[in-house]
Amino acid sequence: MSERVRRATAERVRPGTARPVRRAAAAVLASVLLLAFRPAGDRTPGVAANPAVSGRHASAHRVERLRVKVLEVLPHDRRAFTEGLEMAGGTLYEGTGLAGGSSVQAGPPGKPPKARVKLPSPLFGEGITVLGRTLWQLTWRDGIAIERDATTLKELRRVPYPDEGWGMCLQRGTQRLITSDGSARLTFRSPGRLARTGAVTVTESGRPVTELNELECVGSTVYANVLPTDRIVRIDPATGAVTATIDASGLMSGEDLAPGAVLNGIAAVPGTDQFLVTGKFWPRMFRVEFVPA
Repeated sequence: MSERVRRATAERVRPGTARPVRRAAAAVLASVLLLAFRPAGDRTPGVAANPAVSGRHASAHRVERLRVKVLEVLPHDRRAFTEGLEMAGGTLYEGTGLAGGSSVQAGPPGKPPKARVKLPSPLFGEGITVLGRTLWQLTWRDGIAIERDATTLKELRRVPYPDEGWGMCLQRGTQRLITSDGSARLTFRSPGRLARTGAVTVTESGRPVTELNELECVGSTVYANVLPTDRIVRIDPATGAVTATIDASGLMSGEDLAPGAVLNGIAAVPGTDQFLVTGKFWPRMFRVEFVPA
């Protein structure tokens, strides 16, 4: 890991902050590269002890247990600190983070991008989502979101975004945006200026599921990476209930992972039941199906 990356990532470690902050994937050499941390007493860990039930009536609604079935392995830029992943048509969009190293790119999956732009330092890029001819890109703590042309990725405008930017996706049926901020909360927003229109707390077995990160809207459901784990959850945004938990472990072996490499990035493949999944600093991306565990 270069010294530039170490310094850029270290900007996220700010002791004493009152807002939820990312913490490292402790199992992946956290002492070398911290993604962020959670102050003591700020939040509870993000997974319930018994993931068997959830929903409006926790005792009656079972949570589906799924795993990933790999269909294809594709190359992925191991330098990419992946924050957002989404497919529109045959184009894969990816947004990356790190102050001074953030970017957004578009192109065919597994091939060199046809368009790519870097964010000016010190902006820290986060989640992305495509709205037809335009694309939104969040920033982590820079207080802005950037609207771009979806073809050229040229910046069109900036709007205020006072919350922490993490994940983002467009729920097309309701034409609303859904965003995460690293807590157990999903916030609903207008697609024009990202104004808040509502929120829901995500729960499993009656407990909040925190560290919700990159998001993918599929029909009436939302998929979310849970940082810093190999778990993806499927959420009913109407209630906040987790309806499925997906085990994505085993995709990458330890010797292939750089410090700070964690699962983050899920993109539905249009017209199929398949997904593309990858992670921060992962050298590979996987086309998968979610099948019963």
